[in-house]
Amino acid sequence: MENVPVFVGLDYHSKSVQVCVVDGAGTVLVNRRCGNSVLEIGAAVGPERVVQRVAIESCCGAADLADGLIADLHWSVSLAHPGYVQRMKQNPDKTDYADAKMLAELARAGLIPPVWLAPQPIRELRLLIRLRTDLVGHLRSTKVRILAVLRQQRIADPPCKRWCKRWLAWLTGTECVLTSQARFAVEVYLDEIASLQARIKTVEARLREATVADAVVGALMGIKGIGEVTAWTMRALIGRFDRFPSGKHLSRFCAVTPRNASSGQRVADSGMIKAGDPQLKTVVVEAAHRLRRYEPRWRALSESMYARGKPSSVIVGAIANRWLRGLYHQMKGLPMAA
Repeated sequence: MENVPVFVGLDYHSKSVQVCVVDGAGTVLVNRRCGNSVLEIGAAVGPERVVQRVAIESCCGAADLADGLIADLHWSVSLAHPGYVQRMKQNPDKTDYADAKMLAELARAGLIPPVWLAPQPIRELRLLIRLRTDLVGHLRSTKVRILAVLRQQRIADPPCKRWCKRWLAWLTGTECVLTSQARFAVEVYLDEIASLQARIKTVEARLREATVADAVVGALMGIKGIGEVTAWTMRALIGRFDRFPSGKHLSRFCAVTPRNASSGQRVADSGMIKAGDPQLKTVVVEAAHRLRRYEPRWRALSESMYARGKPSSVIVGAIANRWLRGLYHQMKGLPMAA
């Protein structure tokens, strides 16, 4: 049978993909496992079939496969929304067969919300940002281990700021009396800290090189209180500002909009929404703390809300929310290579 319009669901795994093909009436034409390659997936679907829409489980590696299907087979590919993927994981009858069929049925019904497929340069930038985040977390943990050794040895800090040159000189000198094993552990940790700091600088140099001509990063860094790390992270995790229909959607994507739970006569407002990337939310909230100090507009809003009895966390959340809504209109007109 030729020119049969079909809908395809792909349950993605690192070494294989479960391929389910359904027609317009929902009849399952194919549901089988094949290798994780564009050619094998195309052969499983069949060259005689006209693919209307493809849904792929949104997970690590799925974006690269989607790029290949679009470039080589010219299919219309959508990444399944993380909410649907989470429901699939909670299904008591979860199998690869059922997951692929569910994705195909959702694609046929048009019930998969559009998910932005980040281009390769943005995915590479995200890789560097997450590498830097991992290294910084490791650095922080190593410093905490040194402080734990000092506590175990019942040694009080000198009257200076931790990790400054004077503090480090005290730690490595004779004034800090440690047992031989504790001294050895501290020296190992200090070597690890030096290595991590060097690697962080190397990653930051690559980030600087990758974004040297990026108009979005340049515009973000032109805002008082926004530094390199914040600009890099927002560019990597947000991608294109113009992919959002409004500033409200951008603010919600960054997880800094108020959370509202209502049912019947019951209405509860409690904090901010839980969805969104935690790393992106963190840098936006930290940026709001700095804007509160540096920008007169946000300082005035902060003082006004504080006078009305609002706690600091609510004030910072409001500043982050409003700042992102305004930032959307500033950024969406900029030229974006990716």
